[in-house]
Amino acid sequence: MVRHQPEGLDQLQAQTQFTRKELQSLYRGFKNECPSGLVDEETFKTIYSQFFPQGDATTYAHFLFNAFDSDRSGSIRFEDFVIGLSVLLRGSVTEKLRWAFNLYDINKDGYVTKEEMMAIMTSIYDMMGRYTLPSVRDDSPSEHVERFFKKMDRNRDGVVTIDEFIETCQKDENIMASMQLFENVI
Repeated sequence: MVRHQPEGLDQLQAQTQFTRKELQSLYRGFKNECPSGLVDEETFKTIYSQFFPQGDATTYAHFLFNAFDSDRSGSIRFEDFVIGLSVLLRGSVTEKLRWAFNLYDINKDGYVTKEEMMAIMTSIYDMMGRYTLPSVRDDSPSEHVERFFKKMDRNRDGVVTIDEFIETCQKDENIMASMQLFENVI
């Protein structure tokens, strides 16, 4: 079995917003779930799906996996995981928004299309399950995508750029409030 040794703690501490003690704790948990030091996509899907037993999280987990797999190697190293987690939990608003945009930009061409946003929204609705309250209607993902593009696509060219995304999100009080929810999770 190939084992992956992570970068030094000092280097990871410099690259993240985590303390040495937090990094050690995260590493213990990571190694417990993934003894090889690497997480492949199937393992990631299995772990992630446990948080959403009422729905099918596999497609959303695929998109999330690709957002964490920054070097496109097909596996998530501990470094990839904690750097992404650091952005999500303790990054600046702009860093969080860039991470979210990267998640939505499925083909990594620098734009979010309606098709990409529809794939993401459908995967979220699938993950949340059919028996959530309030119940989700089948047309809800497309309604959500239309609202997203009406708000985000400032120049009406059919795609959302990183600049349009960040600028619009920063002006939206609801989005900004939701960005603060996970500030001190760990």
